[in-house]
Amino acid sequence: MTTDKTKTFDLSASFKAYDVRGIVGQSITAEIVEAVGAAFVDVLELTGQTVLVGGDMRPSSPEFAKAFANGAATRGANVQLLDLISTDELYYACGALNAAGATFTASHNPAEYNGIKMAKAGAVPISSETGLKEIQARAEEYLNAGTIPAAGTRGLVGVHDVLKGYAEYLRSLVDLRGSRPLKVVVDAGNGMAGLTTPAVLGDALLPKLPLEIVPLYFELDGSFPNHPANPLEPENLRDLQAAVVEHGADIGLAFDGDADRCFVIDENGEPVSPSAITGMVARREIARAQALGEDMPTVIHNLLTSRAVPELVERHGGRAVRTRVGHSFIKAVMAAEGAIFGGEHSAHFYFRDFWNADTGMLAAMHVLAALGEQDGPLSELGREYEPYRSSGEINSEIEDKAGAVERVREDFLDEDVEVDYLDGSTFIATDGSYWFNLRPSNTEPFLRLNVEATDTATMERVRDRVLALVRG
Repeated sequence: MTTDKTKTFDLSASFKAYDVRGIVGQSITAEIVEAVGAAFVDVLELTGQTVLVGGDMRPSSPEFAKAFANGAATRGANVQLLDLISTDELYYACGALNAAGATFTASHNPAEYNGIKMAKAGAVPISSETGLKEIQARAEEYLNAGTIPAAGTRGLVGVHDVLKGYAEYLRSLVDLRGSRPLKVVVDAGNGMAGLTTPAVLGDALLPKLPLEIVPLYFELDGSFPNHPANPLEPENLRDLQAAVVEHGADIGLAFDGDADRCFVIDENGEPVSPSAITGMVARREIARAQALGEDMPTVIHNLLTSRAVPELVERHGGRAVRTRVGHSFIKAVMAAEGAIFGGEHSAHFYFRDFWNADTGMLAAMHVLAALGEQDGPLSELGREYEPYRSSGEINSEIEDKAGAVERVREDFLDEDVEVDYLDGSTFIATDGSYWFNLRPSNTEPFLRLNVEATDTATMERVRDRVLALVRG
């Protein structure tokens, strides 16, 4: 590694709370990545051990994976290059092979971005609280010194393909062979689901399942020529919604760029909320754990998921635990509580059987199994899990976020409302008719509002009242 000695490196712009993310050629370069690979080995004390390195379909990912591997090998780790992988494939590899690893992806971000998601052996997440800050500091030292000192023995670099093992493992967790025939439209958004869907749900590597897959944008292309690979934005679901109706399909699945999140569309082209999916999967996982003799299996949900989720969990003999938003919180609580499953409103789904990590594909398989073992359409099945009306997340761009929340608090003082402060401010009507959460973004000048009520009129009344106060 040779660096510009006149430059002082500060990586704080690209090191976030849970991962590294930046603009290629500016805040993330091969030189920076090589130093991060070396620092990864140092901080996690991986000299002489195996480090797994993969990447997504972004044009810079192969170069970055090689640079990271070189930095790691220089510091004495033995690197296995996993080549093209989804983020949940990295978690599978770190769990199944019991090795630390990194993958190059910027998830749903635009084409000019790339980043690094890292995990310890066993797919234990790395965040700013658990090593990421130290990795940043060590990488900056190497960059500012202009060199990475070689370990006593340079590590070896090999290649390891984990796609078939990943597909076999997921199929061992959810058996779809007995499903009724289903027509499934999958929008991969030119992301990694274009590789993982044929392997897991199709017959590219394993025997055929009773699923007819209709592919949308399966070509791996990190320039995202069709639409951004971010299914959280409604406009990015339009092609899938139209295709489901056009093909008379039973279900539509939309994955984000690194395929760790999955959104579901019913046979009418309507979205099924991530809260409904959380309830559907929770019910299946509770039943499975109970069949194995587990008493009161625990399910995690963040505070923005529908209150239908904890109600369902408790109704079916489980224990619901509410947590803050964010995958490092969920994973930590999953581990601490021994939870079987966790779900977020943003369509991240976590499984104990998947090393407490999130995987969109396994969640999709559970939904396919639930749909395939009964005769009704998904719209009917989904209604059972969505008894309440929700506003979805509404962003207001304001500078004085605290002042806006205080205006709302004062206005609701005379109402029969309780407020909790687990994550932002959650106002809960004591008669159970509604709740809403106001949460400031940590990274943008946004105040985020989520409202849920027993009926549409109440939801709209509360939503409009709060927005008038926030934006007033």
